[in-house]
Amino acid sequence: MFSIFKYFKKGSKPSDNKKFLVVGLGNIGEEYKNTRHNIGFDITEQLAIILKGSFNSVKYGEILKSKYSGKQIVLLKPNTYMNLSGKAVLYWLKKEKVQINNLIVIVDDLNINFGISRLKPSGSDGGHNGLKDIANSLNTSNFTRLRFGIGNNFKKKDQVDFVLSKWNNDESNSLNALIDKNIEIIFSAIKNGLDFTMNKYN
Repeated sequence: MFSIFKYFKKGSKPSDNKKFLVVGLGNIGEEYKNTRHNIGFDITEQLAIILKGSFNSVKYGEILKSKYSGKQIVLLKPNTYMNLSGKAVLYWLKKEKVQINNLIVIVDDLNINFGISRLKPSGSDGGHNGLKDIANSLNTSNFTRLRFGIGNNFKKKDQVDFVLSKWNNDESNSLNALIDKNIEIIFSAIKNGLDFTMNKYN
């Protein structure tokens, strides 16, 4: 069985490597823009604006390389579609030689109310197919994920339609401020570490 630890030292700390891979999950295509399932793309794209960079088309997605607080940041938007996100994450972890401790994956989460985000160093996929594929590809669920709550205001049979639908008016009015808040969380995790950031924001 493949293991990412074949490539990276098990138990290494973030300070062992000053390069971070920040991955926003989403689906490519105009029909998916501004949908709940694409919030990972939205946050990553706003990060690019703040970092004053632009994405380049590469293998398995789009990449932007920048720096923040003395650390190197590699932003990734996979083009593999959500259910195959692991292929892109594994490839760019290896290519950029990023420690798995320094991987941050941004996802939407049905199990969290809209407007709330949770930073976690590990955990289950929570039914999220993107997280599930990443965990399967890396053979571990021990990687940082930033879960953006989209709520679950739908009937069970309507889950797919809900996550692939666009934000309602009330959500749209709050979205920019919430995206900025999540970027603040990401920058804090990179600069100050997970424990400090989780204590401050979770």
